[in-house]
Amino acid sequence: MLGATISLLYARGDTDLIPARVSLSQFPEGISGWMGRDMPLDKETLDVLGAGDFLSRNYSSSGQPYTIGLFIGYFPTQRTGTTIHSPKNCLPGAGWAFEASQYIDLKDADNRTHRIGEYVISNGEHKDVVLYWYEAHGRSVASEYAAKAYMVADAMRLKRTDGALVRVITPIGPNESRAVAVARAEAFTGQLAPLLPAYIPN
Repeated sequence: MLGATISLLYARGDTDLIPARVSLSQFPEGISGWMGRDMPLDKETLDVLGAGDFLSRNYSSSGQPYTIGLFIGYFPTQRTGTTIHSPKNCLPGAGWAFEASQYIDLKDADNRTHRIGEYVISNGEHKDVVLYWYEAHGRSVASEYAAKAYMVADAMRLKRTDGALVRVITPIGPNESRAVAVARAEAFTGQLAPLLPAYIPN
């Protein structure tokens, strides 16, 4: 039924309302002691992602031995067939395996709670912690299926299908515990999340 409803919305061809926002190119390079360096996406990746606004950046801190990768993909409309790609589909295709997964509630620096997915992935001996969620209209959603359902509801109620994927990733160092890497990713995300509304409209 959800798939049929999405197909109907696409077929109707209604024009979405696209709210004003700040481009992700203006996203802060400094976040709570972390400094970012842009990692441009290649043409092949951009072609797969489709029409949208994307940020790919590595953050480092003098007090931390490992970097944090940030990817934000914002899609102003998903009615035309350009939709958010789930990391659950993309990462295995790049050779990564999911070792552990759970949904968590993370409170940000403004005491707002975000429902996000927390994963441990591996590729050979290399392991990473990944946090990701779908952000749209002031709502944080961990499940891709719930995100699609909300998108359909908002398309009918608000004439909006815009939304974003936010992904934070950091390695689990060879001499550190998984808990330390998770804490690093969660602390960074807690500082990052309050910055999002200017770039991903409520």
